[in-house]
Amino acid sequence: MTIAPTAAEAVVPKPSLIARGIGFFSGTVGLAIKLVLLGALNALAVWAIGVLLADEKWLAAILIGASTLLIDAVYLVPQRRLIPLKYLVPGTVFLIAFVAIPIVSNVNIAFTNWSTLHNLTKDEAIVAIEERSLVAPADAATYTSTPAKANGELVLLLRDDVTGDLFVGTEDGLEPLPPASATVENGTIVAAEGYEVIKGNELFAIDAELNALTIPTGEGRFIAPEGLTIANEVQPTLVYDPSADTFTDIETGTVYSDNGEGSYESTAGAELEPGWRTHVGFENFNTILTDPLVRDPFLRVFVWTFAFAFLSVLIQFALGLFLAITLNKPDLKLRRIQRALLVLPFAIPAFLSVLVWQGLLNDEFGIVNQTLRTDIPWLFDPTWAKVSCILVNVWLGFPYWFLVCTGALQAVPEELTEAARVDGAGGLQVFRKVTLPLLLVATAPLLIASFAFNFNNFNNIYFLTGGGPYEVSQTVAGSTDILISYTYKIAFQAGSGAQYGLAAAVSIFIFFIVAGISAISFWRTKALEEIR
Repeated sequence: MTIAPTAAEAVVPKPSLIARGIGFFSGTVGLAIKLVLLGALNALAVWAIGVLLADEKWLAAILIGASTLLIDAVYLVPQRRLIPLKYLVPGTVFLIAFVAIPIVSNVNIAFTNWSTLHNLTKDEAIVAIEERSLVAPADAATYTSTPAKANGELVLLLRDDVTGDLFVGTEDGLEPLPPASATVENGTIVAAEGYEVIKGNELFAIDAELNALTIPTGEGRFIAPEGLTIANEVQPTLVYDPSADTFTDIETGTVYSDNGEGSYESTAGAELEPGWRTHVGFENFNTILTDPLVRDPFLRVFVWTFAFAFLSVLIQFALGLFLAITLNKPDLKLRRIQRALLVLPFAIPAFLSVLVWQGLLNDEFGIVNQTLRTDIPWLFDPTWAKVSCILVNVWLGFPYWFLVCTGALQAVPEELTEAARVDGAGGLQVFRKVTLPLLLVATAPLLIASFAFNFNNFNNIYFLTGGGPYEVSQTVAGSTDILISYTYKIAFQAGSGAQYGLAAAVSIFIFFIVAGISAISFWRTKALEEIR
């Protein structure tokens, strides 16, 4: 005979899978996982602190050490008042890592001269200038070289390409190598008594040491290796004076001094390349405002960027609202299928759609011109390219506004529209006086956000037109470049080399422009609050 469960036993539900999972990870297993993760974090912090201390970045090392100790305390000290921090710490860490640090880094770069020609530290620039100043004299000797080791020291086994004489090159100079003690094959020394020829994978390990090896030959000349098998006799044209921090041209006597802007410059204005990174204050911002080569394209691109974002949002919203109202009739046949079809452009990755449209709009073999039987240069004429950018952007964005407006229309009280009709209002008056104001209450913040998004809509411009077409008189900015693509080209594709500092300054201008427009828009939309 079985005993029926009591009423209390019968109503006790079994724990859900989620509840059982939480219970599993909140016990010993959860503690073990927490200790493992904290151990990994501390190991990473110790490594980072060691690297920072080696570079003498004391403040960063102290901050990382203090932050790590704080995280350990939050997750290990059993205090109830620390429980909120357990949830705040991960979000704060990611906020600092992916928002705060990039912003601070971008602002810092904007106040520097960081560019292709100023991409090194000062010490690295000095070494690079010295290397660039090396030239081969008219009577310079050339050698076929073989890296080798003697008593653990790197040497070069050299064969003169003209005379065939053999030498051993060290940091102390050249020494003759008896021909009888060496084996030469195809003009290269492959073995020598008392020396261990470096072969195979060992050659990759000596790359830095080999490049630093110089063999003095007298009269200011020395032999420098070029790769693994060639060495040339060279002499410098510039001499660096560490005490005065100057370079002097040996032939002309011209002195190049630190100009305070990341370069060694002569009194005549000639600069040595490369330069180095240094802070230049507001110079990049001043360039944007005063240099016609930067200011004029910036203003032209800004006007087009504003027009592109404004027209895109306006047409997207208008088209989406029109379709939402059209398909909002309950008795419309196949309404669900039509709505699904309209959402398809929004479901396809935008960059793929833009690349497809690039082919469709080709003036020679594009299906658009073939269907319309025209030869419109959609992507190769400045005006038509702008039209193409807006039309493609509208095609990509109207499904979003169709969905938003469809949902917003459901929230419009039918009593208000019916009352307006009873009062004698026509369909257009009902829409203008009742439906549209109520829609704007819900969609105004989204309109502002969409404007900000299209203001920086890099993908659609870059993949459709690449910012072009270009005119001969233009700078790096093309006819359809918006501010963000213009900034990208300044940073990576400028004709005189990348200009990271200038691009960072432009990005700060973009931030204040978008922030200002958004703030004004939100302030203006306060009037809609009275409609509620």
